[in-house]
Amino acid sequence: MKRIIVSKYNPGWIRDFELLHDHIWPHISDVALSLEHVGSTSVPGLAAKPIIDLTIVAPNKETLKIIIKRLSSIGALHRGNLGIEGREAFTTLEGFPEHNLYACIAGCQALENHLAIRNALRANTSLATRYGKIKLELAQRYFDDIDSYVEGKSSFLLAILRDHGFTSDELEEIQENNRKKS
Repeated sequence: MKRIIVSKYNPGWIRDFELLHDHIWPHISDVALSLEHVGSTSVPGLAAKPIIDLTIVAPNKETLKIIIKRLSSIGALHRGNLGIEGREAFTTLEGFPEHNLYACIAGCQALENHLAIRNALRANTSLATRYGKIKLELAQRYFDDIDSYVEGKSSFLLAILRDHGFTSDELEEIQENNRKKS
């Protein structure tokens, strides 16, 4: 089991995202809507696992198929949706900072979840500070137990999503998807 490491905020994470963006975007810019930096490394000042999360936003399923093919041509192999509808996962690109690469159909729940949390944490530094403290504490307590680490963050994140209009059914589905990812 890989050790869970949460680091204090590193401004270099922005450069890491830009490096990945500059490599990926030219291959998909004519078909994708955007390439988003999501996850904790996308929030200035927030403690995070030092892994860049990127999500390509596709307008529809047909375009998603094109993106999958183009990403494979640059070494990001398709891993499937890993049980989360509307989101496709890819292997990491060799020679780049550690990252998780996804592609989502615009409007899908997985994308809306990531954007809502990112935007809420970017807009509210005290919320981000509280979340960072939770993550640091959980990483110390559950340094070798990713399931407990993820579960420990869930109520905080679900409260953010509830405040942003996610329904009880959507929150339940998100919680189930988080269990699948861990």
